[in-house]
Amino acid sequence: MSTVHLPPAEYYATLPKIIAGAGAAIRDTAGRFLLVNPSYRDYWEVPGGGLDLGEDPRRAFQREIKEELGLDLTPGRLLVVDWVPEQPDGRPPLANFIFDGGLTTKAMAQQQVRLDTDELTQWALAAPEEWDTLLPPHMARRLHACARALTHDTTLYLHHGFDPTRHHT
Repeated sequence: MSTVHLPPAEYYATLPKIIAGAGAAIRDTAGRFLLVNPSYRDYWEVPGGGLDLGEDPRRAFQREIKEELGLDLTPGRLLVVDWVPEQPDGRPPLANFIFDGGLTTKAMAQQQVRLDTDELTQWALAAPEEWDTLLPPHMARRLHACARALTHDTTLYLHHGFDPTRHHT
């Protein structure tokens, strides 16, 4: 049996397609995380967004946080990578990278955040007990994982918000 060797461009075209996103875990000392309310969704999100063609996750973090919040932040360490499988609506799999966005206070955020009002309607510092109400389940799990990663000085791999090394009930 002979193996057919395709030219690189043809071979790459046969590989699966995925999309990627980057977000910021910006928090205060009370454990509240900064969330944004997109004008095009009926739920809140972590600030961030999709990577542009050829863009790496750290650069996407910087661009998205500048665009959405008007902040010049350097991404801290990687807290979570969340693999979100293909969705029924046809969206391809997503690799989402959440970086430490550092500490803030409500007063500091009120002074510094310049919301992109074309894309976002508001921002808030939300406590962990609010995440399950404000965020879709997989995003709430992702944010809880970010809090664990910060507490334990680690990086976590998730599958649709679940840590595959932990027992889930």
